[in-house]
Amino acid sequence: MRVDDSRIVPTFELEAAELMLAGGPIAGIDEAGRGPWAGPVVAAAVVLDPNRIPQGIDDSKALDAEDRERLFERIKVTALAIGVGIGEVDRIDRDNILAATMWAMGEAVSKLSCKPRLAIVDGNRAPRLKCETRTIVKGDAKCLSIAAASIVAKVTRDRLMIELARGCPGYGFERHKGYGTPEHRAALARLGITPHHRRSFRPVQLALGLAEAEAS
Repeated sequence: MRVDDSRIVPTFELEAAELMLAGGPIAGIDEAGRGPWAGPVVAAAVVLDPNRIPQGIDDSKALDAEDRERLFERIKVTALAIGVGIGEVDRIDRDNILAATMWAMGEAVSKLSCKPRLAIVDGNRAPRLKCETRTIVKGDAKCLSIAAASIVAKVTRDRLMIELARGCPGYGFERHKGYGTPEHRAALARLGITPHHRRSFRPVQLALGLAEAEAS
């Protein structure tokens, strides 16, 4: 891996080796939004064009919002295929967040315009797919295809949360994107929950009075 400022950055080395040995397409898969108290979980699958990889692709967490938006637009123009799956709140509450995430990943792959030979998935768990699948822990920091998927998933989800904020003023969704910040906790206490809150998550259950706070 290349090293820049003492931090490992993603490369196309794994994908290039796989393309040379067994061919493609190769899809990188990642998700955004497993931890928030509100909003959907979003997964993305991206098949990069080896000859048109935008400069600057990185783990979405290592980029600021402006760079993510810029790279998202470049990935849309240059990628061979992009698919997005959205696990809504009712699915998260019914099935649990892990199952909803796996479902969203499967949906993202199903929406690709080309069937991948290999799917490389960030983390240590993968959905059941009709292709070879490989998990890579911290893959968004190692493989460009997964990093690209992380950007697509993050930007897509952030835009969804900004849209939800318009219908739910006062919660700050446009800023914290549904994560458990002090601002979000205070809004829950002040305003109550919305249809976009995950009722299976403990902080939301506390706000609903369905769970008791732990004694200090």
